[in-house]
Amino acid sequence: MKKIASLVLLGVALLPAAPPIVEASKAGMDADRLARLSARMKEYVDRGELAGVVTLVSRHGVTAALDAHGWADVAGKKQMKPDSIFQIMSMTKPVCGTAIMMLVEEGKLALTDPVEKHLPEFRGQMMVAYRDKDTVTLKKPSRPITVRDLMTHTSGIAGAPQAGIGELYQKMHLTLAEAVHFYSQLPLNFEPGTEWQYSNTGIATLGRLVEVASGMPFEKFLETRLFQPLGMKDSFIFPPADKVDRIVIVHQAKDGKLVDAPPTILGGDSRLHRKGAKYSAPEFGLHSTAQDLAAFYNMMRAGGVHQGKRLLTSASVKVATSLHTADIRAGHLPGTGFGLTWEVTRVPLGTLNLMSVGSFGHGGAFGTHGWIDPEKDLVGVFLIQHTGSSTNAKQVFMGMAAAAINE
Repeated sequence: MKKIASLVLLGVALLPAAPPIVEASKAGMDADRLARLSARMKEYVDRGELAGVVTLVSRHGVTAALDAHGWADVAGKKQMKPDSIFQIMSMTKPVCGTAIMMLVEEGKLALTDPVEKHLPEFRGQMMVAYRDKDTVTLKKPSRPITVRDLMTHTSGIAGAPQAGIGELYQKMHLTLAEAVHFYSQLPLNFEPGTEWQYSNTGIATLGRLVEVASGMPFEKFLETRLFQPLGMKDSFIFPPADKVDRIVIVHQAKDGKLVDAPPTILGGDSRLHRKGAKYSAPEFGLHSTAQDLAAFYNMMRAGGVHQGKRLLTSASVKVATSLHTADIRAGHLPGTGFGLTWEVTRVPLGTLNLMSVGSFGHGGAFGTHGWIDPEKDLVGVFLIQHTGSSTNAKQVFMGMAAAAINE
């Protein structure tokens, strides 16, 4: 009898997750405008600008729209689905930042800690004082880099792997510990805290701090402390075999056609699904779905709470999503700056996509984007897998999602 019950439970566990109930009116949004938004996204696919796209709009914690158009794999004629899995690339960064904030709350890290306190390989790190084509002169920085410096991209640490391990982002053949040790030996590009330089290696260092402070591999920490409590069943760093067929292929436009992106992209050939990878890539390694990301973003929207369970204090959410770069020129989008791994809308220039000042989010290398607008109580997720794209579909989606609010 116990054996039969176990098999029944196993069968239930293996069933795919049910799609969310879509309730535009309960979310305070106009169903006709959301349908218009979906049709607009389909136009990008029909014109051949995008292979496929998944979009999700949520308000007041309620899913107002979830749509999929086009192809997950053009050559294989595999249709895009609402639960297709994407390489979300740099959207991984705020997830890493959230792990840091959890460890701060546990007293295992402090945002003001020098990185060398936890990673001794950073002791004695030098800074570039002068550089020309033939000479580099180094000096000691005025202070060591801190955890906060890494989270705001103001540490001065190199932007990406350089000579010696430059192929890491395609081969992913080193462990996180090995890669970060290499990063620690590179000189800083400027005095910590004085400038902004988007730094993948800095976020990787944060991931290594998670490992050292928690005693767990980075990917395991995310799985047990974030993904499982949030019900993010399709989020992972290293693809499990039973999920591979749902992962979207990265495309590019070539000679008027959409074809597979080359193996030189981040993560390597997208058809190989990072086979044999060791590098957990806290700066770009995560795979996820629209529904999983909405769960994470809605937890942040709700001040750290998911379905009655608190994962972060509201104080941590506020600190992480507040502007920390002040008047330093920072961010990717017009009118933004940076919080602690989150890009934050700081001035009216940043509201031209109908986002409120104080909105926060992050994009990814293959065109993905997600954001939270606390003033509108709105969450948006935009997922594509395209490299070298000049499409404005993301900006159009952001504006039309906000315009669908009818309250």
